[in-house]
Amino acid sequence: MRAILRAHVASGVCLAVGIAIIAVLPSFMGGFETRNMSLVGLYFIALLGLNIVTGYSGQISLGQGAFMGVGGYTTAYLAFDHGWSVWWTIPVAAAVAGIAGLLFGLPALRLHGPYLALGTFALAVAFVDLVRSDRFADVTGGSQGLFFGLPASPYYQTWGIALGALLVAWFLLSGKFGRSLRAVRDAELAAVSSGLNPAVFKTAAFALSAAYAGVAGALLAIHLGSVNALVFVPTLSITLLVGTALSGFGLLFGTMFGALFIQYAPLKAEEWGLDIDLATPLPPSVTYGVFLLLVLFLMPGGLAQLVLRVRGLFTATKRRYTRPTVGEGTTQRSDT
Repeated sequence: MRAILRAHVASGVCLAVGIAIIAVLPSFMGGFETRNMSLVGLYFIALLGLNIVTGYSGQISLGQGAFMGVGGYTTAYLAFDHGWSVWWTIPVAAAVAGIAGLLFGLPALRLHGPYLALGTFALAVAFVDLVRSDRFADVTGGSQGLFFGLPASPYYQTWGIALGALLVAWFLLSGKFGRSLRAVRDAELAAVSSGLNPAVFKTAAFALSAAYAGVAGALLAIHLGSVNALVFVPTLSITLLVGTALSGFGLLFGTMFGALFIQYAPLKAEEWGLDIDLATPLPPSVTYGVFLLLVLFLMPGGLAQLVLRVRGLFTATKRRYTRPTVGEGTTQRSDT
């Protein structure tokens, strides 16, 4: 009981410190860096959702970018054609994307492992052609997309929504719902024998994950002031899965690491570059790939797992050197 209480207190302290840092960061950053950190916030939301379906329910999804697109186009359509305030479109975007995730999650129950990954990736690929199609041009704007405002970087609004999304995820996953998801992921037959319905929880995880992606997509549309098919290309889904893997599957607190990597790794790769002979620098994509491989090889369980291992070593060392000796907190046995 004390260990659980200490864990909750530590989590609360870390959360408070994180909120304080995010609150004061704009005072020390310029407009460009503030915009980058705003994008980190929306990627944070998308990764939270992906971690629910992949890290907690064990379903590999490569379609998160498509659900972000559903949310983004919902916001753009309501703001462009109906004059809605962009902030009021976010709950609608979450609902529409969540319904799309639910509708896809039902037939996806027949798929497992790599087949599920291929099925979700097919969704990401098909989404680009669907929004470009003339058949849906009245809603999506076709190849041109929809322009509904000027680019923005709503830093505090984005991170406020991200904090709310984190608290909702923590509340759900630390309770019965989260335990049921992990039971279905780790031992599906045992979960069935315990009275759980894997289909219900897997579908719910897909819907919830898609709703998170819809919120992230809506925020991305607000940041850009427009949407088009090139924003939600299939590589976005791959990048999000990479970010989740680097964060650590099934660990919410590591999501920040993945969001920072997604936003800043390409920028730093372009800035630094790797020079072979000081005359032919490698392309930024190669530098990015080297970063990614180094992280995967050095920290195969993700950055969050590394933090847990370091904390475990520190705790073990502390216990070792604070163990009571004979006569200190113990009673020495007498032979008489």
